[in-house]
Amino acid sequence: MDDVLIVGAGPAGAVAATVLARAGARVRVVDRASFPRDKLCGDTLNPGCLALLRTLQLAGSLEGVGLDVAGMLVTGEGGVAVEGRYPHDLRGRSILRRDLDWALLGQAIAAGARFEPGVTVRDAVTIERGGVRIVDGVTVGSRESAHRLRAPVTIAADGRRSTLAFGLGLARHPPRPRRWAIGAYFEAAPEGRPPSHDTRAVSGTRGILGEMHIRRGHYIGVAPVPGGMTNVCIVKPSAGGDVALRNPESALRVELEADPVLRDRFAGARLVHPPVVLGPLAVDATGEAVDGLLLAGDAAGFIDPMTGDGLSFALRGGELAGAAALRALEHGWAGVHAQLVEDRRRAFAGKWRFNRALRSLVASPSAVRTAAAAARIAPGAVRAVIARAGDCDLAMSRLQT
Repeated sequence: MDDVLIVGAGPAGAVAATVLARAGARVRVVDRASFPRDKLCGDTLNPGCLALLRTLQLAGSLEGVGLDVAGMLVTGEGGVAVEGRYPHDLRGRSILRRDLDWALLGQAIAAGARFEPGVTVRDAVTIERGGVRIVDGVTVGSRESAHRLRAPVTIAADGRRSTLAFGLGLARHPPRPRRWAIGAYFEAAPEGRPPSHDTRAVSGTRGILGEMHIRRGHYIGVAPVPGGMTNVCIVKPSAGGDVALRNPESALRVELEADPVLRDRFAGARLVHPPVVLGPLAVDATGEAVDGLLLAGDAAGFIDPMTGDGLSFALRGGELAGAAALRALEHGWAGVHAQLVEDRRRAFAGKWRFNRALRSLVASPSAVRTAAAAARIAPGAVRAVIARAGDCDLAMSRLQT
């Protein structure tokens, strides 16, 4: 019998599996997809993510893979553009999610975890013990050929539409914000740079820059990625019945053609694959818990990815879920959920506040105008935000330990 069953083989599930397998637990990881597989994402690890992977001894297979990211270019209304490089020569990494996820899953398998692709999880198996509901595994397969996989600990790392978390009432989409993302890969577009006469540009060795173009009511992320492609993702308020979402390629091109910074760069650019639509983005955990089950990654809560923190939350969240599973296996469930909540609060509270503040800014046209005006006067403040978004303080603290 497995000690731990992990549903979802993305970064959170793979990291949790590695932590557990290294500790000697019998771990089974299941996912409905076969790997490697494509995944809508910004395709960027910030310096804090890379430092965490090195701390977990998971960065080896990623060293030298992808493109070095030296910082961010942020643009706003009225032509404001601020280039901020990560301090202390820190670097992020541009890497396709299919390659990142496959590398992390490979290390989980190497540590002793068993991986089963193509497994569809239908629901959680629950039992009553002493009048308390407990998760005892999951039901997998089709309606006609369903069977159960049992384990004393199940980790739901099955994403922002988690079958397990939503099915048990442990997660929900909040009524606001209701944002959707449209993302696609284009043939490589010229890299964005502030105008040559712009004295706000930071001097130093030229490197790949991630880009965030903040507009009224929406933002556009742009990132060069390996393979001569450029990742473009637009995040905007919408709803499932939005007519524009029915033709995502048209919606994407309309936004690019209307943008004064991006229209010339992407004029006539060829799409490599059809765009992907994802939403609603935000997921809130209800705060409830069920013994036998832990949440990790987007299943435990998702904030739309303006600062690129999704992977940071997934990696660290997977590590914390793995540690919580070990405590449950060794000592039972008393206090496990409360400790995991506290561990996540210490790890993420500051970032949650930071993300929500930026999210609120984009939602307010007057705030966008004010921020653009402030950036002209004090570009250093924007560079500080870029360093904060890149988890540069975390990266330095981990490198020094």
